[in-house]
Amino acid sequence: MANSLFFLFCFTFSLVVLGSCGSLSDHEKDKIFKLPGQPPVDFNQYSGYVTVNQESGRALFYWLTESPASRHPESRPLLLWLNGGPGCSSVAYGAAEEIGPLHINSDGKTLYTNPYSWNKLANLLFLESPAGVGYSYTNTTSDLYTFGDARTAEDSYAFLVNWFERFPQYKYRDFYIAGESYAGHYVPQLSQLIYERNKGVKNPVINFKGFMVGNAVTDDYKDYVGTFEYWWTHGLISDSTYKSLQKACEGSSSEHPPIECISALSIAEIEQGRIDPYSIYTKPCGITSSFKRRGHYPWMRGAYDPCTENYANQYFNLPEVQEAFHANITKLSYPWKTCSDIVGGYWTDSPLSMLPIYKELIAAGLRIWVFSGDTDSVVPLTATRYSIDALNLTTIANWYPWYDNGKVAGWSQIYNGLTFVTVTGAGHEVPLHRPRQAFILFRSFLENKAMERSSM
Repeated sequence: MANSLFFLFCFTFSLVVLGSCGSLSDHEKDKIFKLPGQPPVDFNQYSGYVTVNQESGRALFYWLTESPASRHPESRPLLLWLNGGPGCSSVAYGAAEEIGPLHINSDGKTLYTNPYSWNKLANLLFLESPAGVGYSYTNTTSDLYTFGDARTAEDSYAFLVNWFERFPQYKYRDFYIAGESYAGHYVPQLSQLIYERNKGVKNPVINFKGFMVGNAVTDDYKDYVGTFEYWWTHGLISDSTYKSLQKACEGSSSEHPPIECISALSIAEIEQGRIDPYSIYTKPCGITSSFKRRGHYPWMRGAYDPCTENYANQYFNLPEVQEAFHANITKLSYPWKTCSDIVGGYWTDSPLSMLPIYKELIAAGLRIWVFSGDTDSVVPLTATRYSIDALNLTTIANWYPWYDNGKVAGWSQIYNGLTFVTVTGAGHEVPLHRPRQAFILFRSFLENKAMERSSM
């Protein structure tokens, strides 16, 4: 009799809430009850794997941090956050040192709460993509050497389709995508894929509303022009090197530059000295590993590299942390890393420009915001401005300062179809350097309201 009652309860509950008892177990098995070193929290979190390609055995790892119960997560939108590289972890950067609710202490073993976490405004979904990044894996080793933009977008789309089946309560919910750096490719490419596959669908499961990107790789030609100009105008390189970079690099691929460009970039790196290129006025963490990872491709390797990266490498390799995350279930032969040298070093297809995608999605009426931290020399403000200018959009509101607590927090310009916002004093990872201002920016994006003009 007891078994019959249990079966009846399971059938009734799952039919109403999830659709099947199997779906209930899939959903619940991913729940995180408590992470090692975690302070008390008032939100639910889930993590685990979603298979995106059965034949190759590719599975992507995610971490969902819902909004606090007091903020009614069931009525909040869902935001997918992607970091770039290519080859860098959204769990390491986006979640653990930028917009997530739990950040890592300097001991590499305990966590603290982020008062400006974006999960106060939306449910946050962090994805380690492509396979080979972070905890995400493939059973086909050759995959690691053949990833590129197209397969990454397809795998991310497959992840979303399968993830929504596991979490059906998020179906039809307002959905946005955000990211930074090389996610300047990932975000618009995935956005385009969702938009095109939603065409003709009356009530799409992935209820995509728009995207935002920060310090984003957008157009190789414009990025080169704007980056070299930033270096020169900020006194980071000589006049002669500036001219050499213009001659050797402009018009070439930033992911696969010619040898002359590599040589010129090497000279520029020497001239810049021991600074943190991701935040030129911030003291590096010792001899920062950003120089090791940066190589000859200044904006294609990783993200801001203070000591927080060291804490992440320690924390996410702890066996008890991996167990709590339901991670590393296949016992990978390599340690968890913030960025995969293999995936990033062997990147294949990388289109020269994202601007055609911008034009398509702007015409579709999607909400698109672009933001820039103004102390980043990797994908600087000037590079983004050149890319936006190339779209030839009509200006709705001309360049103006926006304020936080009576102080200028940045500048903004509103175009027909796109909003551009700068954040003063922020480096490559805006939410890391200016968490409060980044929170205000995200809130404005969700509300689709212009940045505050008044200094009062």
